[in-house]
Amino acid sequence: MTRVDFYQLSRDPVDVTVVKLAGKAMQAGMRLAVVAADEGLRERLGEALWAAGGFLANGAADGPHAARQPITVSNTCKPVNEAQILILADGTWREEATALERVMLLFGEEATDAARNLWRELAPREDIDNRIFKQTPEGGWREGR
Repeated sequence: MTRVDFYQLSRDPVDVTVVKLAGKAMQAGMRLAVVAADEGLRERLGEALWAAGGFLANGAADGPHAARQPITVSNTCKPVNEAQILILADGTWREEATALERVMLLFGEEATDAARNLWRELAPREDIDNRIFKQTPEGGWREGR
């Protein structure tokens, strides 16, 4: 079963959110893959991860030593680093994401309707456990409905 977490971005931009979620994944000893179709966004995310307090080591999924990276940044869902967690940073659902244990779909206000439709599509599936997380005014996340 794949757990799909919907993260509605309301306070922090995607790069800040990816850094926060990646830090939690690293603290839990998990490997992570971050996916975005746009090359510019992938570059910004990689830079933001390196610039994070204590820096979060990462590399391009098609780069040298990608299999050894704790975090890969890619345009595909293939976990070349044996990631257990996948962040869909561009808000676009990819069915191949269900091959991982946990998927985090990040989406902004403009994509709320699409996220609701995807939620309805995934909800009846027995291979999916979906949840929604909303950002608190302080910047943390709480599970909601």
